[in-house]
Amino acid sequence: MRIGVVSDTHMPRKAKALPPALLKAFRRVDMIVHLGDWTSIDVLDQLASLAPVEGVAGNNDPAEVVRRFGYHKVITVGGGAARIGLTHGFLPEGRGTAKDKALRTFAGQPLDAILFGHSHQPLLERKDGILLFNPGSPTDKRRQPRYSFGILEWTESGLKAKHHFFDSKV
Repeated sequence: MRIGVVSDTHMPRKAKALPPALLKAFRRVDMIVHLGDWTSIDVLDQLASLAPVEGVAGNNDPAEVVRRFGYHKVITVGGGAARIGLTHGFLPEGRGTAKDKALRTFAGQPLDAILFGHSHQPLLERKDGILLFNPGSPTDKRRQPRYSFGILEWTESGLKAKHHFFDSKV
């Protein structure tokens, strides 16, 4: 199973449409996960034309997105074989990085991966056996050298993630 992973699209302020590099890659996925800061429910329509979409809301999302997705959830893939926590990585209380807040959100829960956004900084690491993955942003790279999104793959040997970097969002 291939899952397209995206966060922090901030549309339409940062882009009118999803970048061609992301659209091309997501045409070959079984599912898409958006990790918040959609900023418009219209992003859902663009993604849903490519594959089924799951997601969470971020700190910049309107009430419509929050009602539809909530702020945190756990999904399963591989027929329930893998449990993945989804969060934006923002909590109004407490200090710490988006990674710290994502870990706190799911503390004590048996997970195989935690996917989060918020920082616009791509991250791929393992901590205590949990895959931590932030895809970065395909439309608002901030201080990063390139735009990015991710692909998460579930195989019988487990979860693997990979960033896809590109230079232009048009």
